[in-house]
Amino acid sequence: MINSKTITARRIMGLAIEKIKNASMNKMNLIWLEATGCAGNIISLLNAENPDVIYLLDQMVTLKYNNSLMAAEGEAAFQQFLDTLETEFILVVEGAVATKDDGLYTVIARYQGGLVTAMEAVRMAGEKAKYVVTVGTCASYGGPSAARPNPSQSVSVPQFLNQEVIRVPGCPSHPDWAIGTIANLIAFGMPELDAQSRPIIFYGITIHDRCTRRSYFDNGIFATKLGNPECMFKLGCRGPVTRTDCPVRQWNGYVNWPIEDNTPCIGCAQERFPDGMEPFVRY
Repeated sequence: MINSKTITARRIMGLAIEKIKNASMNKMNLIWLEATGCAGNIISLLNAENPDVIYLLDQMVTLKYNNSLMAAEGEAAFQQFLDTLETEFILVVEGAVATKDDGLYTVIARYQGGLVTAMEAVRMAGEKAKYVVTVGTCASYGGPSAARPNPSQSVSVPQFLNQEVIRVPGCPSHPDWAIGTIANLIAFGMPELDAQSRPIIFYGITIHDRCTRRSYFDNGIFATKLGNPECMFKLGCRGPVTRTDCPVRQWNGYVNWPIEDNTPCIGCAQERFPDGMEPFVRY
């Protein structure tokens, strides 16, 4: 384990890449399952830049199974999933686990004449994975997929699996959070986690701690409508209770983030999102 206070996320990724290049460690197999959700996290991953997703898949891990990215299809694809269960691998899950009707609300494959549900696949892989990582708020906490009235009876992966799970929440998760966590597992093993099993390096501060509008809050100066430059706390901003490094990391090529674009934080990385964060804007 490495102390997250002494090293940056980018440095962790760099060290993992360096170890692989120097042949001092092997690439690990990776299964990325898309369970009950919007597939927003795999889309977010495709926006990765430093390193990009091509480098992740070519140099850092061996992607064995993913519903969207793999070339194989049908039974051949799921056979690859089954074969990987007999190796050392990291399991990444995005999306909650639909449990109603034995998981039939989310079917990921047909195999030997039967349907394979995401629930079944998460159980099969989760029991054998060296590490289990939940990317996104649905997988980590239930998120929108488990929001009221929750017709699919979806639950988070940690609720479903009786084992240690690393949570990397966000709706979606930032690609750096996902790749950085995978890099830490490859290079150093388990990262330093907080009480909710989130990597402290990404979730060790609140948005409020590093917000570019914090000085307005400290001086009691608040925006009264969207578009005002002052602190948006009284417009419903959830920055004070949301633990991510969005203000310093930023999104979409590290160029912007919601508050800089005059949008209150809606707390999408928090365990009570979305039900407990509504209404997203209030006056």
